[in-house]
Amino acid sequence: MSSSDHFVTDKPLRGKLAGRRKARVLAMQALYQWYMAGQALNEIEAQFYMDNDFKKVDTNYFKAILHGVPSKVTEIDEVFSPFLDRALAELDPVELAILRLSTFELLERIDVPYKVVINEGVELAKVFGATDGHKFINGILDKLAPKLRIAETSVKK
Repeated sequence: MSSSDHFVTDKPLRGKLAGRRKARVLAMQALYQWYMAGQALNEIEAQFYMDNDFKKVDTNYFKAILHGVPSKVTEIDEVFSPFLDRALAELDPVELAILRLSTFELLERIDVPYKVVINEGVELAKVFGATDGHKFINGILDKLAPKLRIAETSVKK
């Protein structure tokens, strides 16, 4: 896993957006660790605070994701599983962490536009996932967003 410093984009982000992006990167890494090592969330959280610079991170957003995803992991997995082309157990652990994070945001963070959730998931996959992992993530989230954000995705522009 890379550090959040390597999470680059074409467009510079400032303030709240940059803080949330950094929070997502760290939360995705923490969720990966939680899944792979089975470590307690409070231990992971403490470790991340010690090992990373949180000055420009939206700490509340990081905590919301880190604790929100595991508390609803069964529901989250059930929401996106129908769109998978393989069993949940066969997913790459990084892609699983990204899908869980993004699905949590679609379900619980209606303050974040669905297009932002999809874009952020794709960007995470480009940096941390397998070669074409971003295409897989994009495909799942594109199918999931209209189901979870009916009012938002049905608006004609």
